[in-house]
Amino acid sequence: MDMDSTYEWPRGATPGDMFRLESWLAGHGWEVDPTVYMAGAGGAAVQVRRIGAAWADGEAGLLILPAETVVWDGTRMRIAPRVAVPARCPAS
Repeated sequence: MDMDSTYEWPRGATPGDMFRLESWLAGHGWEVDPTVYMAGAGGAAVQVRRIGAAWADGEAGLLILPAETVVWDGTRMRIAPRVAVPARCPAS
């Protein structure tokens, strides 16, 4: 994937990771929604939205969970599909 069009939100994100995410989003016209914060065992989840958008605008934004990769398609943000890992057959 093109690095400029993707961002991987890590598990256990640090303040530096948040700064990098905010900078990357701003370059595409998006921002972290300051009204939503979620923390879990894998780290923080963040809600993002178009800059200036509000819940009342009918666009809920996008929730990014730890270890998810976000893809910018030129218009919208979406979560990249996870790659399926083939099951290993037990040795006979």
